[in-house]
Amino acid sequence: MTTNDLPQSFHRPLDRILLIGASRGLGLALADEWSRLGREVVATVRGTDRTPLHDLADRDDRSIEIETVDITAPEQIAALHERLSDRTFDLVFVNAGVTNSPEGTVAETTDEEFARVMITNALSPLRVVETLADLVERDGTIGVMSSGQGSVTNNVHGGHEVYRGSKAALNTYMRSYAARHGDEKRSLVLMAPGWVQTDLGGTDARLTVDESIPNVVRTIDALAGTPGLRYVDYLGRTVPW
Repeated sequence: MTTNDLPQSFHRPLDRILLIGASRGLGLALADEWSRLGREVVATVRGTDRTPLHDLADRDDRSIEIETVDITAPEQIAALHERLSDRTFDLVFVNAGVTNSPEGTVAETTDEEFARVMITNALSPLRVVETLADLVERDGTIGVMSSGQGSVTNNVHGGHEVYRGSKAALNTYMRSYAARHGDEKRSLVLMAPGWVQTDLGGTDARLTVDESIPNVVRTIDALAGTPGLRYVDYLGRTVPW
């Protein structure tokens, strides 16, 4: 799939968005882009400290409401659901994620670090999806930030083993979720945003935030109203599993 292959049929805009993980990096950029486009955004941070998201939300030209959740704490996900239980969203997008430090092979990684990355990147996003799914319109969209490094097919150079494995696991778990919900009308999206210059991506990354995020938003918009799961990059191209 290329950007020209994305669905062209009209669909109700994704006007009401719940964005999980938006204090910095790609999540902050998504909140910026969606709010700039006039969408109503509820965006989350982990703690009580002020973040760049708070600065963005203070702008008069933006509609951003800030909520708090640590996705590695199931009781906080449940509490967020309770606080938002009387609302519905056109899109729930889970962006929160981490990488491991220091880098190394799987065998060189401590149990604690392996568990931290896998719980944050693979287990917790599915807990968010399962818990918050009933807040999404029946023909709405559920999206999760994956990575091109989650592709088993494209892993021909190795490296970043624990992070790769966590994103491959995330993809598999979302595919299982899609299989269990095959009769639903929702669009399910695993998004590979490209290698982007953020704290996580580093300064050597190929793409700037401005080259990635507006295209991420356009791709998610284009897929709205098309039921089933798609694993795509920021330009709408299918990523091999």
